[in-house]
Amino acid sequence: MTEPHDWHSTLITGDTRIDAHYRNTQNVRRFFKVEIGDRFRFDRPFMAWMKAHAGSTMRDAVDEWLRREAGR
Repeated sequence: MTEPHDWHSTLITGDTRIDAHYRNTQNVRRFFKVEIGDRFRFDRPFMAWMKAHAGSTMRDAVDEWLRREAGR
């Protein structure tokens, strides 16, 4: 079994796996701001998606956020 990811301070890349201990932290927000830009915002449905998709990568999460944004 692997250690849970430290969402507060460990480097997050597109290959980082979302684990059962995922947290919406400033470190995560910085990752999304770099990948998506200043238009990135957490909302409740997206935060719920993150919690429900343990095993997905952060790249998957970026793609999901962009898919949701395109549908607005």
